[in-house]
Amino acid sequence: MLIEGQSLTTCEIEPDGSAIMLGLIDDRGEARKLRLPVEQVGALAMTLPSLIERALKTRYRDSSLRYAYELGSWTLEQASDPQTRMMTLRTTDGFSVCFSLPLAQGEALSEALARSHQRDEPVRAN
Repeated sequence: MLIEGQSLTTCEIEPDGSAIMLGLIDDRGEARKLRLPVEQVGALAMTLPSLIERALKTRYRDSSLRYAYELGSWTLEQASDPQTRMMTLRTTDGFSVCFSLPLAQGEALSEALARSHQRDEPVRAN
């Protein structure tokens, strides 16, 4: 059964934290709820950014398009492993993602950011 969502209305967490519920209005104007276990929400969260980017590229026939989020703040913390940091990036509207950052990758990222002001610096990827 295809449910065509028109707008997202609510986001709720089950009392025991095992699942989330998304409320939406369908194309007939009826309220619907989608309940997903937390594990599936995690899988969905990992999938959505690439789906959005692919949809934009397909819609506008432009392979250079990216769906970019404005960075509001960042936090760098020590992980329980002394060789790893935890880097959290947050948008201005509250979306956040936490990355596990091994020291070597952190150093490479730091170097790339330090050199990013140079106009002829090529795209750097790790």
